[in-house]
Amino acid sequence: MDRISAIRNVEEALAAFEAGECDLAGLERRVRGTLRTYATEFEGDLDAYRASGDDDVDGLVVLASSRREARERIRELATEGGDDGGDEGGDDLRFEVERVE
Repeated sequence: MDRISAIRNVEEALAAFEAGECDLAGLERRVRGTLRTYATEFEGDLDAYRASGDDDVDGLVVLASSRREARERIRELATEGGDDGGDEGGDDLRFEVERVE
């Protein structure tokens, strides 16, 4: 899916919401699906993975080629958010990673 197609799909979802053809949850699903499709195709042969566990990473979704790569990416993102930009606390994170369909 290219950028223009993604934008069209989001616009169609918004129009359906405005016309009362779907509720907010339905709108969110359509937009999330469009963005996920765009991102995975844009980045190549990657899958979406969601973290569950410690508050710092719970619900975080990343694109990766494997579960191991996803764990590494999630850990990197969590440590980048620290006050000093270091990796303090990154090794202490407890979380699981699952592939998102």
